[in-house]
Amino acid sequence: MIVFPDAKINIGLRITERRSDGYHNIETVFYPVKLYDALEFVPGNKSEDSLTETGFVTGAAGTDNLVIKAAMKLREVRNYPFLKIHLHKGIPSGAGLGGGSSDAACLLKAVNRNFSLGVPENQLKTISLQLGSDCPFFIENTPSFATGRGEILQPAGNFLSGNYLVLLNPGVHISTREAYSSCKPEKPTDSLSDLIKKPVAEWKDSVVNDFEEFAVAKHPVIGQLKKALYDCGALFALMSGSGSSVFGIFGSMPEIPEQLKKYVIFEGEMR
Repeated sequence: MIVFPDAKINIGLRITERRSDGYHNIETVFYPVKLYDALEFVPGNKSEDSLTETGFVTGAAGTDNLVIKAAMKLREVRNYPFLKIHLHKGIPSGAGLGGGSSDAACLLKAVNRNFSLGVPENQLKTISLQLGSDCPFFIENTPSFATGRGEILQPAGNFLSGNYLVLLNPGVHISTREAYSSCKPEKPTDSLSDLIKKPVAEWKDSVVNDFEEFAVAKHPVIGQLKKALYDCGALFALMSGSGSSVFGIFGSMPEIPEQLKKYVIFEGEMR
């Protein structure tokens, strides 16, 4: 079976509170993007799951890989054959696009469907949360306002449909753990759920990513790419997640300067 996990961007990301369990509460909007990995699996002949990778390989092998972890977690709930899995990465790793979480969630859904395991969606979300805070989003995979660790989801609707997205990746890796340690949690005055109802062109000074200042200080290229998107006419530009990818939202397909094209990993109409 072959499935195609997609990426997400964060429309704003606020760190609102440090929790007693060591995690952080956040406020963000997850929005799916038409940038895909390809995930194929067939029943294997061994007594364990196996995984090969191509493309933007993660370097995470065995039980360190979220896809393998997802297969193992689901097997704790239902019995099914061990899998031979191949993952072609079209979504860069460590780029703030949720590729690993999407792969894991997509495997849970696809295996559940392919082997008729009958695991309800809410239980898939519970399993996926053990793999990553943004994994439950990819179970539904529709634009969502997220709070808590990122697992409390409210439908946001396809409010960016008809706009165009340009997604840039500078090829630098940001440690999520380090990014969180650099931020001081603070409850925002205005909720993102209200701010995104305003015209996109009015977001620039109010829809922010709390990780961005740290990321730009460490890797100035991120700030340079954000400025370049505004110079191209973006209505709004921001770093996604903990970085390092930067996106620009445009009212129509822009002309991308030649010097910027080497960073483009996706451009096209939004859902």
